[in-house]
Amino acid sequence: MTQELTSPSPAPQAPAPGRGPGWWRDAVIYQVYVRSFADSDGDGIGDLRGVRERLPYLRDLGVDAVWLTPFYASPQADGGYDVADYRAVDPLFGTLQDADDLIRTAHETGLRVIVDIVPNHTSDQHPWFQDPELARRRYVFRPGKGPHGELPPNDWESVFGGPAWTRTDRGDWYLHLFAPEQPDLDWDNPDVADEFAAILRFWLDLGVDGFRIDVAHGMVKAPGLPDIGHGEQAKLIGSQVLPFFDQDGVHAIHRSWRQLLNTYGGDRIGVAEAWAPNAERLALYVRPDELHQAFNFQFLNTRWHAAELRRVIDASLAATASVGAPTTWVLSNHDVVRHSTRLGGGLDRARAATLLMLALPGSAYLYQGEELGLPEVTDLPDEVRQDPAFFRGGRTPHPAGSGPGTGDDDEAVPDGRSGSSGQDGFRDGCRVPLPWSGEQPPYGFGPGGSWLPQPADWRTLTVQAQTGDTSSTLELYRAALALRRRLPGLGDGRMTWQPSPDGVLAFTRPGVLCTVNTLTQDREIPLPGSPLLASVPVTVNGGTAVLPGDSCTWWAI
Repeated sequence: MTQELTSPSPAPQAPAPGRGPGWWRDAVIYQVYVRSFADSDGDGIGDLRGVRERLPYLRDLGVDAVWLTPFYASPQADGGYDVADYRAVDPLFGTLQDADDLIRTAHETGLRVIVDIVPNHTSDQHPWFQDPELARRRYVFRPGKGPHGELPPNDWESVFGGPAWTRTDRGDWYLHLFAPEQPDLDWDNPDVADEFAAILRFWLDLGVDGFRIDVAHGMVKAPGLPDIGHGEQAKLIGSQVLPFFDQDGVHAIHRSWRQLLNTYGGDRIGVAEAWAPNAERLALYVRPDELHQAFNFQFLNTRWHAAELRRVIDASLAATASVGAPTTWVLSNHDVVRHSTRLGGGLDRARAATLLMLALPGSAYLYQGEELGLPEVTDLPDEVRQDPAFFRGGRTPHPAGSGPGTGDDDEAVPDGRSGSSGQDGFRDGCRVPLPWSGEQPPYGFGPGGSWLPQPADWRTLTVQAQTGDTSSTLELYRAALALRRRLPGLGDGRMTWQPSPDGVLAFTRPGVLCTVNTLTQDREIPLPGSPLLASVPVTVNGGTAVLPGDSCTWWAI
């Protein structure tokens, strides 16, 4: 299945276009969910050529890099996170030549490229798993319990629901912390480490600028695979160390990968998708000899509440500062409810949260479509759904309910493919293809339809409809990213909290004050300076400023 290039790219000898050495410390990185971004061939599924054609849009938006979700050869049991061949492009998305062309064009456009790597598990169609003898050496197999081995080896649960074990025809059981089609690799076998080092080199030689590491908190399991002792284990992810996640042994893997990345020019990076129970454990992933970034999911999971936001911001900055790393902020991705819906309060609150995030020290990730203010699609019919959590969970919502930050009592279930997803408990609602132009679906997504149906009322949310409208969410993002590039006080660096009324956050960056009103009612403050940018218009009355409810304003001071 491995594909060949007509003219492979040489490994770059100088940094790719971007913001120079240490570019990742304050970069804004845009996540492209490839199958939902842009379709070039009319099959209703986004592809690499579609991404390449839309790179000027991302350049003009003002981001520094693009993160591409998996486009590798895959049976697509879990949106491509079940990889059958890490060195081949799935025909759904194009060819290896298309990947090479995309990387070249991105660099010419001034954008870096980060690709997903999936080291915790493969597809059950991977050649290793298809060979019974190889499988039992390179994946986690165990005999069952009970008189005849008829019971699973332990009580671990899949984060998609149900047992984390499946019995084979030979009577033993294999571990899959996700879908049964995603068997967990056994990282105690050195063959696994050697293979992934070779896979990383393959893509680095092709010119990629880094890797987002899926389930970076996985790979290593506690010795003896001990029972947990109770059910609903997915609720515990991100709140405590579990025998299958956030084990200390994962850090040796990340250190070896950092050493590999350091042998390449161009400041290549590793980004951890890691769920840890607190900021201090998350910071372990970005120690000087490990990875460069780790997504701050505790920030993502925080309610829209001034005191709680300040608490998580302080904890995050303190933890990363202790290891000399930047904090990496994120509000939305392909696994969680879009923050325009998740936070409650509608688009105004989402716009305010974005300006808050972009004013904080460090790097930030944007998820495709958030710059358009897209809401979660909550009314998809059952027959179009593809999230394995929907089928694995018996077509009942995951414990995530409507996700964090909505003021309800349900807790989000974290992790890369955990089910902390759509407002109805699944993830298809945040993966609906982008609207680019036109008055009706597929809104310029491609010459055909779209693999998930788009709402009929999205015509006002298209890129075309919002471009040039200074009140639109798209133009707000463009203005914010332009200011972030222009003002040296934003990005990486220091911040200082300032006195503020209850419900309001205020902090300074060099030359800039950020105020955030998390209440629904207006708040009046002494006029701090000249407004640079506001999520909704602010009113200035002489020496005072009126901050609207659910708003964020940047002030020049």
